[in-house]
Amino acid sequence: MFDNSDRTEIGAMGEFGLIQHLSQHFEVKNSKTFKGIGDDCAVIDCGDHFGLLTTDLLLEGVHFDLSFHPLKHLGYKAISVAVSDIYAMNGMADQVVVGLGLSNRFSLEAVEELYAGMQIACEHFGVDLVGGDTTTSQSGLVISMSAYGRVAKDKIVYRGGAQVGDLLVVSGDLGGAYMGLQILEREKRVFLEVPTMQPDLEQYDYIVGRQLKAEARKDVIELLKILDVKPTSMIDVSDGVASELHHMGKASGCGFHVYEEKLPIDPQTIDTALTFDLNPSIVALNGGEDYELLFTVGQEDYEKIKTMPDFTVIGYATDVTSKNMLRTKSDNQFEIKAQGWPDSQKD
Repeated sequence: MFDNSDRTEIGAMGEFGLIQHLSQHFEVKNSKTFKGIGDDCAVIDCGDHFGLLTTDLLLEGVHFDLSFHPLKHLGYKAISVAVSDIYAMNGMADQVVVGLGLSNRFSLEAVEELYAGMQIACEHFGVDLVGGDTTTSQSGLVISMSAYGRVAKDKIVYRGGAQVGDLLVVSGDLGGAYMGLQILEREKRVFLEVPTMQPDLEQYDYIVGRQLKAEARKDVIELLKILDVKPTSMIDVSDGVASELHHMGKASGCGFHVYEEKLPIDPQTIDTALTFDLNPSIVALNGGEDYELLFTVGQEDYEKIKTMPDFTVIGYATDVTSKNMLRTKSDNQFEIKAQGWPDSQKD
């Protein structure tokens, strides 16, 4: 199956290269497996509809820091992250299961707080927590989430499907979660140096909330249904727009042209980015964990979406395969490079 004779560093392959390398050796053999690896969810043929199955892993020290991430918020975020993949397929989530790795520093009350957040999220998104597993962890808190949902066969949307000329649309705003993380990490450093210093978060309430309490966009799927708009392709913004464009472009066999001036960025995100000497547009393109929906629609649907305040047309699909370009405010063009997790972890 695998015939590597020498040691290969995972970081040298990159996230996307690793996934492609591992998945190429697996063939779909069950007739009910309609689509396997390669999209936000696996797609199961359930007869009159498709079942959608997805999983996510949240690791302490990698995806969250308990020194500033309240357990109740983390529980809510874990559910939200899981169901977001279902919405990215234009479906609705029904059930979730949770696996926990716990060290002995966690009390019963701490686990109850985590589950209280999960319960709030389950009620909000209309999903049932139907099972899971717990085990001992020697390396901090580990949360494994799996979600199951459904979608009508004629309504399912994949990463692939964008056609040349389709409009590129994003919900909400971008970069807020990343800048919220920068604020939280800055305040943590200040506290470690001066323990008597109280964190200054009030003026950053929006972006801190974007980081601590991720909100999957179930409402966007409901709105698209009301508008009678079926995207031609869609993905959720978990790793940043740049990475998501890479996935969509590769799956669709196209590229995307993005206008910098069209990127929806909240004023608080802009001000904070400038304070950190960061370009707000770069933050919007590369900052992850916004959990907005990035999708394409045919130009004939523009009239239906143009007045929706939560939708922003930021560009269009081009015939330049897998090459994504940013047209800046100064009318220059630069290629948008996907980062992936190995690069994002480098200093």
